[in-house]
Amino acid sequence: MRLEFTKMHGLGNDFLMLDLVSQRARLDAQLIRRLADRNTGVGFDQLLIVEAPTRPDVDFRYRIFNADGSEVSQCGNGARCFARFVRDRRLTRKDQLSVETASGVIQLDITANGWVTVDMGAPILAPAAIPFKADTEALDYDLVLPDRTLRIAAVSMGNPHSVLRVESVANAPVAEIGPLIEAHKSFPERVNAGFMEVVHRGHIRLRVYERGTGETQACGTGACAAVVAGIRWGLLDSTVRVSLPGGELTISWAGGETSVMMTGPTARVFDGVLRIGEGTA
Repeated sequence: MRLEFTKMHGLGNDFLMLDLVSQRARLDAQLIRRLADRNTGVGFDQLLIVEAPTRPDVDFRYRIFNADGSEVSQCGNGARCFARFVRDRRLTRKDQLSVETASGVIQLDITANGWVTVDMGAPILAPAAIPFKADTEALDYDLVLPDRTLRIAAVSMGNPHSVLRVESVANAPVAEIGPLIEAHKSFPERVNAGFMEVVHRGHIRLRVYERGTGETQACGTGACAAVVAGIRWGLLDSTVRVSLPGGELTISWAGGETSVMMTGPTARVFDGVLRIGEGTA
């Protein structure tokens, strides 16, 4: 089976993009893990699949798979790459797209400079909906680890996030406690662990240990979750520059039930062909 693909990234958070509107394929978790291997496969943080919509009021449907083969509901950097990809593949001529995801419909707007603004929807804060095990909704929660107790925020942006404030992201123990937070029993579907340093009210630095992937160069939904947490804690203004290892995003949120807006760049790395059943790529 021959499949054309594109490798893209959003601030270093990299993706294998597949058009399954004009092509056909069935990919299982084992094959996805093989393709994701950075030594023997294409290598990526997530696989993004473009499909025809299942409802008449949207332009496309897209699905997201982590490098370990697990399917997730949302990816902010991936959404921006998705918008650029469907334009580059000439699947649409639109600058504004309505896209169906597992967590609901999102809106994408391709700006004049080629950046993409994503309407990420309102943050989900109710513990049961994140999901997070807590009796009542709160600004922050105690998360008990074997050797320490962390004070975190819990937010869903279509996927679950914990946000931990740190003095310095450069010195944050991401590799040490990121896996412990990701697999914590309080998050029944696992969680993305964000480590946030507040520089000032309009600027944060952030590192994210993503579930099913590990630390990535950037996480769009993680940036949104961190800004929501910081605003609710009274530490941030409504528009914030987020510096991630791979680059910068702008995140805006007016509070309450309003949508979180994310703006940032995308990049196309290369195009290629997968020959399924004849080797990895």
